Amino acid sequence: MAEKIFYNEKGELIVPDNPIICFMEGDGIGPDIWNASKKVFDASIEKAYNGTKKIEWKEILAGEKAKAKTGSYLPEETIEAIKEHIVAIKGPLTTPIGGGIRSLNVTLRQRLDLFACVRPVRYFSGVPSPVKKPEKLNIVIFRENTEDVYSGIEWEAGTSEAKEVINFINDNFNKTILIESGIGIKPMSEFCTRRLMRVAIDYAIKNKRKSITIMHKGNIMKFTEGAFAKWALKEAEENFKDIIIKESELKEGANTEGKIIIKDRLADSMFQQILLRPDEYDVIVTPNLNGDYLSDAAAAQVGGLGMAPGANIGKYALFEATHGTAPKYAGLDKVNPASLILSGVMMFEFLSLNEAAQLIIKGIEKTIQEKYVTYDLARQMQDAKEVKCSEFAERIVQNMI
Repeated sequence: MAEKIFYNEKGELIVPDNPIICFMEGDGIGPDIWNASKKVFDASIEKAYNGTKKIEWKEILAGEKAKAKTGSYLPEETIEAIKEHIVAIKGPLTTPIGGGIRSLNVTLRQRLDLFACVRPVRYFSGVPSPVKKPEKLNIVIFRENTEDVYSGIEWEAGTSEAKEVINFINDNFNKTILIESGIGIKPMSEFCTRRLMRVAIDYAIKNKRKSITIMHKGNIMKFTEGAFAKWALKEAEENFKDIIIKESELKEGANTEGKIIIKDRLADSMFQQILLRPDEYDVIVTPNLNGDYLSDAAAAQVGGLGMAPGANIGKYALFEATHGTAPKYAGLDKVNPASLILSGVMMFEFLSLNEAAQLIIKGIEKTIQEKYVTYDLARQMQDAKEVKCSEFAERIVQNMI
């Protein structure tokens, strides 16, 4: 009988042998990549545990399918279902046009307080890349998910609200914002910054990562991004002092065995660093907008968004494809499902289903090495066989040995 995932009295996540996991198939190409991914997920569980474990998939609605069936792009029942079952996975969702919800993805993160956007970026041998040595990049980005300019506190140019805010600032703080400007607010708090840093350090400890880099633009935005850097370091120094060491305190030849090095980089410099010196970076902690840019830029070095998984984690966990809905390919069984499949790998690791996760990784690696790939990879690989989304998934299953 299927059972719910839950937290016990100690706050530990308890995963039964037959867990219920919610899914949203997504819009556009969502159904194609979800159907392909589900075959891989189910096969990996069966092969890893010989029938002793099985996932019960529970569909919940968001996006165009939800709008058609319920009249709402994001029904309240969907939010409550994720709260009840704790873990969910989803395909890409359409951003509603004209009024209402600004972004379904942002709304889900804010409503569920999924404060950590976690984006691992690594190279799979054989994947085409625009850089010479993509294998040197192996990072995990922790992006703050609830604050910064993505908080949605902004007013359109020319509105009475925008003018009121501008006049208040100009009159009270001796500023000269043009009255016809649009205006937004960029909040950052110590609470949200420190909890992000905390989970990033916990991740680094658990996964034996060697460094954490705080990425920010604090030299210009001193009281938002500058404060982010200060608060992140404060969390490390106050609660993890025995296992961290600041890069600035390292002496030549120092033994860092068992220590996590805390680095500090300005955002603009960081983009250059991941191209020129990618192997010097490991875990990166950064505010919302920086993390959005950096995760996509890093993914471009290792095959693009089609190979990039993602998760949004707080008390609940929502795993997702990191690319868009690509409506022109909807229903064509064409698009690479690897982003969603690899997000499922992250989900299985979160649920301590590590044997199944490793089977999927092995299946993907071998399938790519065989050059049996979808169009996005095939067009960049010599002598590759271009296959359908579903065929790519079926070969992954065959190669999970």
